[in-house]
Amino acid sequence: MDTFQVHILAADRTFYEGPCVSLTISTSDGERGILAHHCNMLAAVQPGTLRYQVPWEEPRMAAVSAGMVKVENNEVLVLVDSAERPEEIDAARAQREADQAREALLQKRSRQEHQIAQAALARALNRLRVKGLER
Repeated sequence: MDTFQVHILAADRTFYEGPCVSLTISTSDGERGILAHHCNMLAAVQPGTLRYQVPWEEPRMAAVSAGMVKVENNEVLVLVDSAERPEEIDAARAQREADQAREALLQKRSRQEHQIAQAALARALNRLRVKGLER
């Protein structure tokens, strides 16, 4: 089983560092799958579901926000604003945040406020999606 070293870092903590068999992440070009000895690349991470598999364990997942991913010399660095495991997500809070963001989108606001509300809605919906995928 070929592995690579992965570093998944959120703004407030180290989410995971260690060996990895595979990693799938949402990028600006679509979903990317990474295996050992992947070619070097740099991509923007979009809010979505990150899936990764540690050797001899079941695949794991997380809700991640925007950031970047770098693959170089069989090592992967994922830098994101936030990363949450399904069990860390408070579904009721995420639903409230989604409702508040929808309400903000309906109000007449500046372009910047509209974009912030869209980003908040995308993050809340992603957190709910990942929570719903929890086994």
